[in-house]
Amino acid sequence: MTVRIGVEEEFHLVELETGLLVPRADTVLEMLPGPTFTTELQQATVESNSGVHTSLDGLHGDIVGTRRRLDAAVTAHGLAAVAAGTVPLASTADIHPTAGRRYRRMVDEYRMVADEQLICGTHIHVDAPDRDLAVRMMCEVSPWLHVLLALSASSPFWLGADTGYASWRTMLWQRWPTAGPVGCFADAAEYDAAVQGLIDSGVISDAGMIYYDIRPSAHQQTLELRICDACPRAETVVLLAGLFRALATEARDRLERAQAPACEGRHEWLRAASWRAARSGLEGTLIDPCTGHEAPAAQVVRALLERVRPALEAAGDWQTVRDLAEEAIEDGSAADRMRRTAAAEDLLACTDLAIAETRGDAGRPRRSAAGLTGRVTSLRRPAQDAPGSRSARIAGN
Repeated sequence: MTVRIGVEEEFHLVELETGLLVPRADTVLEMLPGPTFTTELQQATVESNSGVHTSLDGLHGDIVGTRRRLDAAVTAHGLAAVAAGTVPLASTADIHPTAGRRYRRMVDEYRMVADEQLICGTHIHVDAPDRDLAVRMMCEVSPWLHVLLALSASSPFWLGADTGYASWRTMLWQRWPTAGPVGCFADAAEYDAAVQGLIDSGVISDAGMIYYDIRPSAHQQTLELRICDACPRAETVVLLAGLFRALATEARDRLERAQAPACEGRHEWLRAASWRAARSGLEGTLIDPCTGHEAPAAQVVRALLERVRPALEAAGDWQTVRDLAEEAIEDGSAADRMRRTAAAEDLLACTDLAIAETRGDAGRPRRSAAGLTGRVTSLRRPAQDAPGSRSARIAGN
């Protein structure tokens, strides 16, 4: 059975001339179709929802086409869209929330946490056979999620300053009371009871405010990845989707065969692993889930590839995902590219780089080794997916 995938991408809106973050979402959305495009908490953000796909080629074509439609809409207003965890140039005083009772309550209740929600992420959905299995799969894949965070890291700057982190978005995001690693649950009933307990406590108002790194969707029969930064390059999103689908597939297969070991419940190291990934991205060390010790990021990424290789090969994704992963290792994280550009020029040039990569027109060197120019290059051309596969669209909270 081919596991379907879909993606939600969040985009910052910036003035094309100054690079400053601006609250213009409602204006931009007047030119865009729903439910493909929608609002978020802050008016400086627009979210896109992909179709449901069986192939990485089809997902890539969808993402590229969606970004082109968004670019046309924002350009008409002298703006640009940036897919990154944060943008370099912003002021919280200049941004205001989206209208609506739910968002108003969030702003009133969480104050500066909500006021500073000037961050964007990439959320990936994969099919789950049923909700019980989806809940159990969370525990199985959680030890590897920080590697996906490192691959996505794109938020080194915050309000004009270099944070020293590859993903400062992670640090901001984890201030919410239900963000970060998720625990293990025996089944959906136990998970739903825990969520209801949080709602009953008054800490959150609804299940949509469960912001764990991974969660079963509240509206669809999917498992949703939420740990990643928004990614300037569409190819990075495809890489993450391929890896997450493979992790989920491997976990599902082991659980269905009853070969997964009983969870020891020792998840205290998961937050530490996420911190390490947020701090270092691909340019330092990551925690190797197999040893619990630090190792070079490239080594841990390749260990993940080997772990999920059977699932990747079964889906026909091995060549594409391996090539994209090697390209990511060679090029470095988006955070590193942005930081290098800012050091060589300034923060506006850094913003221009993120805009160009989001559009897909940034000139950048490509590997020419045999085996890389085929599948990877093909992903840069929009592709048609299976008939009817875009009849549904991913939508989350």
